[in-house]
Amino acid sequence: MRLAHPAWRRGIQLSEIVLEGVSKRWGDTTAVDGVSLRVPAGSFVVLLGPSGCGKSTTLRLVAGLEGASAGRILIDGRDVTALPPSARGVSMVFQSYALFPHLSVAENIVFGLRVRRLPREERERRLERAASLLGLGGLLERKPSQLSGGQQQRVALGRAIVAETPVCLMDEPLSNLDAQLRQEMRREIRALQRQLGITLVYVTHDQVEAMTMADRVVLMRGGRVEQDAPPAELYAAPATSFAARFIGMPPMNLLQLADSPAGPVIRGTTGPALLPGPGQGLVAGIRPESVVLADAGGIEAEIVAAEYLGADTVLACRIGAETLSLRAPGQLGHAAGSHVRVALPAAALHLFDARTGLRVAR
Repeated sequence: MRLAHPAWRRGIQLSEIVLEGVSKRWGDTTAVDGVSLRVPAGSFVVLLGPSGCGKSTTLRLVAGLEGASAGRILIDGRDVTALPPSARGVSMVFQSYALFPHLSVAENIVFGLRVRRLPREERERRLERAASLLGLGGLLERKPSQLSGGQQQRVALGRAIVAETPVCLMDEPLSNLDAQLRQEMRREIRALQRQLGITLVYVTHDQVEAMTMADRVVLMRGGRVEQDAPPAELYAAPATSFAARFIGMPPMNLLQLADSPAGPVIRGTTGPALLPGPGQGLVAGIRPESVVLADAGGIEAEIVAAEYLGADTVLACRIGAETLSLRAPGQLGHAAGSHVRVALPAAALHLFDARTGLRVAR
């Protein structure tokens, strides 16, 4: 993808997005529950979470496609809560490409500009720049049916780019693409946002998209914000056990602890103790890649399954009443039913309250 000239950004005012206690209810159903967050101007923020967590509804509230039941939405310091989508200064890319099959690529890209009655010269100027940026110059006369999935997605992106709005909203735009195209488009969308300098809010349920693209990740659950942090912090210091399990592949191990005379042990074992102090009511978390195969000492574990992934092998082990995943480089010659010894370094452990799921300071 060709990089945009700095002149592309001239005249586009960077805009911060702020949500203050925003809720959305339909009768007794609450889709978004008092969400407050700040999207800095010019940043790439991802709303991440499982299906039904409220991330797409939150995006639609920002766009004005849904009306807020409570709270305020500010864009560039202006309260837009009651404004229609056309007055908010945002463009949007949907999960479906929503291209008109009877129109050419060029006509699809400038359709919104024609509706707004922009002069022809201005439409052509914006079309030329968007087509150059997205590598669509040789496809402008084609119809959508003559394009690949990736090319159709570029057309949808082009339609958002020519609007030249300071805010762009994307609702799972890559979900219809295969794995290789998704990887390519992730890089292109991130590069595009950096070159244009726009504020971009991106919705996905895919943690890989979130971790590789975002400046900040807003992890949602049940209509609320579970954690709002840069990707590295979300991975290294999850605020809750839900965040710990949602981020990472395989996800973080969460092991119920029990007390013993020597200290907290994994439930169903007699030791060794993982940490000093009491363990009742606590859950210990550890990333599979932090678990170490030990030649001696450690904790005995029975292998339930082994998955060879090429660069790594993932072992699913049973320890006492708990199941633990271990990820190690290369191919490990351990079969199901065999026994190994594992070490859980204290420095790699995370502690959570078993009742609330909240992180516990060590």
